[in-house]
Order: sequence, then C-alpha cells, then structure tokens
Amino acid sequence: MTVVGLFSFIAMAAMGSFALDVSNAYASRTHLQTAADQAAHAALYNRYLMDEQSAKVEALAVVNATLPSTVYGQTITAEDIEFGELDDTTGQFIAVPDSLNAVRVQTTFSKARGNALSTYLMKLLGVDEFDITTLAVYSSYQPGCLSEGFVSEGVVDIQSNNTFSSGFCVHSNTNVSLSSNNTFEPGTIVSMPDLADLDLPRSGFKTNDGLETALRSATMNIRILGRIDNIIYQHENPTASYGSYPDPAIAADTPALPDYLINTTPIRSRFKKVTPAEIYALDDNSGQGRVHVINCQGGSGLTIDASAQPLSDVVIISPCEIKFSSGSVIENARIISKSSSADSISSPSGLRVGRNDNCAEGGGAQLITVGGMRFPSDLQIYGSQLLAKGDISFAANASGVQGASLISGGEISGTSNMNMGLCLQGMEDNLTISYFRLAG
Repeated sequence: MTVVGLFSFIAMAAMGSFALDVSNAYASRTHLQTAADQAAHAALYNRYLMDEQSAKVEALAVVNATLPSTVYGQTITAEDIEFGELDDTTGQFIAVPDSLNAVRVQTTFSKARGNALSTYLMKLLGVDEFDITTLAVYSSYQPGCLSEGFVSEGVVDIQSNNTFSSGFCVHSNTNVSLSSNNTFEPGTIVSMPDLADLDLPRSGFKTNDGLETALRSATMNIRILGRIDNIIYQHENPTASYGSYPDPAIAADTPALPDYLINTTPIRSRFKKVTPAEIYALDDNSGQGRVHVINCQGGSGLTIDASAQPLSDVVIISPCEIKFSSGSVIENARIISKSSSADSISSPSGLRVGRNDNCAEGGGAQLITVGGMRFPSDLQIYGSQLLAKGDISFAANASGVQGASLISGGEISGTSNMNMGLCLQGMEDNLTISYFRLAG
C-alpha cells in the first residue's frame, strides 16, 4: 500500500504541476498578448502624429505600464516594433521603414532576456521555465461608409423612388428612416445601432427591394467631425504650430492641404457677391491655387456665382453664410463656411459639386461647415464630399450622384428619384481620418 500510495502521489503531483504551470503559462501569454495589442495600436496611432522613433517610444511606455520592467524584465525593445505594409492578397506583414499603414509588435518572456516564466511544480519533472513570445499586427483603414455614402450622428431620412448601387452605404448613429419604392442593390449597406429603430412605411420591406439584406447593426465613431475646427484653422493658418490649433491634442491628425495650392499664404478680401474671374484676379492675377479668406460686406452673406465659369483650384473660407448662384459649378476646390446657421452653405438649384468625369482622378470638391447645408433642388455630386457639423438637406438630380460622401453631425435628409452611384476612385482629395484595426 505504501508503494502504491507513493506512485499515486507522484502521478497526482505531476498532473497537478502540469495543470498549475500550464494555467500560469496561458495566463502569462494572455498578459503578453494584451500588451502587444496595446503597443501595436499605440505605435500606429502615434505614428500619424509623430516620427517613427517617437511613436515607438510611446508604444514602449504603454507596455511598461502594463508589464513594468522592474517586475517582468525586458519584454519589449524598440527593435521589436516594426512599421510596414500588409500584402492585400496574402495578408502577410512586410516591414517597410517609416510606413503609416501597419505595424508589427513582439513581446517576449525568454531565457535570453533573463525573464523566462518560472515554473512551480514542474521543476519536479526537470522543467524550470518557459519561453513565451506573442505577436500583434495593427493596420490602418478607412471605413467604406465614410468613403462613399451617407453617414450621420442623427437620423438619415430618405424619401421614395431612390436606387442605391452596390457598395453604397447609408449609416446613422440614431436611426434610418425610409419611404417606399427604394431599391438597394446586393452589396449595399444600411446600418444603425438598433435595427428595431428602422423607420419604414406600413408596407415595410415589400416596397424597399433589397433593404432587408442590406441591414446591419453598427455604431460608428465619426472621427472626422471632431476635426472640422482644426481643418478650418489649418487652411487659414497653414504654417501655425499644432499647439495653437483649436484642439491641439489631435492637431497632427488633421488631413493634408490639397496639392493644387501653389501658395498657402491666404489672400484676404471682402465681397458681397463674387465670381471665379474676380477671385482669380486677386493678388495681381495670382488668385488661383490660393487660399482665400473672404468676409462678406454688410454681414448679409457671401454669394459665389460660378454659373458662367467653374470655380476651381482654390480654397475659400468665409465667416458668413455662403450661397451659390443657380447653376454654379465647383471643381477641384474647397469651400468652407464658419457660420453655424442651418443654411451655412446653400444653393437654390442646379449646383454641381465635382467634375462629371466618370470617376476619373481629380476634379472632386469639398464643402465644409460648422453649421448646416441646404440644397432644395437639382444638386449634383461627382467624386466629392459634403462635411457638416449640422444637418444636410438636399434634393439631388436623378442621375447626378456618382461618388458622394455626405457626413453630418446632425441629420441627413434626401428626397426622391435619386440614383446613388459608386466610384471607388477619383475621390483622393476628400478629407479622411485613419482608423485602426487588429490584423493579426
């Protein structure tokens, strides 16, 4: 009995040690993986705000807070952080110095670093320690809904007889409201936090072909809305330090100025109504390729009449409401209003934003405001972006939406008989902010 008991004890001790030490190894691996994930996110996020070495320093600080070197030894070094690219076909990480697209981070408990994971009872079996290594890969991306589609914090309200092409996105962080006879092609997305909040007519899905398949439950952090004040300040003060921005903490995360600007020193003027020819003639006929800060005379608003000649290759900023004359055309330009009114940017009819070029590169335009936008008739959008802190209300030309990004901090209200076409290209000047996801 003594011999049997001795062998039983040894067997039970072996099983107990295996269970205890393996459980500890798994827990330690989870701790390492969490640190790697946090470091990878911190490295890539900060890479957009600073140079590569500084971003690595920030990532190392994150790991040291999670796994203090005084307790866990050197679990990570700067060499364990690599920036690079993800192969679109294989998903494989490729190290590329100074890249902004992806990062790979390794964290380690190892004998070579003097911090291998010590065992408890497995020492009885001759196993004194474990080496554990974990990897994390983060990549940047742009949500498809923010590239082309309608995205709002408030309600997205779409009326009847509209067609949405495959890949087009309608998203609200509140709810989507639809009337009858809308068509959603396969591959379309309609999303909101709670699908129970979808507002449909009594006929429901029967008169909205493809809607049920397009529905998704999702909430979106619309980060670009929080950058509007910084974006405006950057255009007015292109050489200012980040510390002077309205929100310095995220100033370095502000999208770049358009490349058609040949001189970023603003030209300041005052008009009640202005044409492209008058804008181009400013500063001794050097007004094209420039930033124009235009105050309105008498505080009654600024009218831009681009009906006879397209307005292009300029940035216009005004503290006033901006109204486009009927039939105006805006191409390769940014129009910014600092007015907070509901009609901060408007046009009575026939405004074309962007060049009708079948999604070719260039020609897109951006309308930006801290207020709202209203276009009651015949709005045409080609490869362009409308970005507003307030509401966006529009009635589009039936065949005049191809490559459109409407982003609102309020509500988006669209009328009937519109065809929402997808471009997937030709929108390179639209304002975007990178998002980050765990890729491996």
